[in-house]
Amino acid sequence: MEHTVKMLAFAGARDVLGAGEIAFPLAAPCTAAELLAAVCARWPALEPYRRSIRVAVNGTYAAWEDPVAWGDEVALIPPVAGG
Repeated sequence: MEHTVKMLAFAGARDVLGAGEIAFPLAAPCTAAELLAAVCARWPALEPYRRSIRVAVNGTYAAWEDPVAWGDEVALIPPVAGG
């Protein structure tokens, strides 16, 4: 069985991934920073936004060193502009 995280993508991140929700394969548990690096490697169009994307794990904003494990729900939240 492949180990995955449930990845939710919002706004511009959803546009790049082509879906609002995907199962993202995760070789081993990692940190939020390592996960975002893997996502940007898979979808290089996200790379310019890497510094501004927030990562939430299981509904809570994650620090870059916070762990991500198989079965977690991870959200990619790009900056939002509005008026």
